[in-house]
Amino acid sequence: MREAIATFSMVCLGLALFAMTCQAQEDKSKRPSPSATATLDLGGGKSITIDYSSPRAKGRKIYGELVPFGKVWRTGANEATTFITTADITVGGTLVPAGSYTLFTIPNKDKWTLIISKKTGEAGTDYPGPSNDLARVDMTVSVLPAPVENFTISFKHSAAGTTLNFDWETTCAAVLIVKN
Repeated sequence: MREAIATFSMVCLGLALFAMTCQAQEDKSKRPSPSATATLDLGGGKSITIDYSSPRAKGRKIYGELVPFGKVWRTGANEATTFITTADITVGGTLVPAGSYTLFTIPNKDKWTLIISKKTGEAGTDYPGPSNDLARVDMTVSVLPAPVENFTISFKHSAAGTTLNFDWETTCAAVLIVKN
């Protein structure tokens, strides 16, 4: 009888854990700022992958208000934005060895700073500080031809290399990436 009760209890516990896991996954997919990924194929089996959460403008003024100028921004929403490169690359003239990093930015009206942090695993807005920076790189800023509702990270190929773009509202912040 004890074995039957113990077995029944274990089955109930397992089902409860399974249900909680499914609920947590379902909740994450229904976030107002869903998960997104930008991937760049560098050739030869090498790539760059950026995982981020894509907030929506929803009629709000973004840069200078929701995202203040001159302050570190997590560059997305929810969890911190991850940047994984399987090849040594140059970002805005700075060498970035193959590895895993976290991206932050400091938006300003005319110029942004991209922060590539060596520390990973931050939750949301937890910028670990300049002592963990691998690099700080200037980004150019331009005005988009039409407003962008969803914060979007993308790559665009050019003759000089590939441009990493952060588009949202009417702003595009960009930096050149070159495979070494």
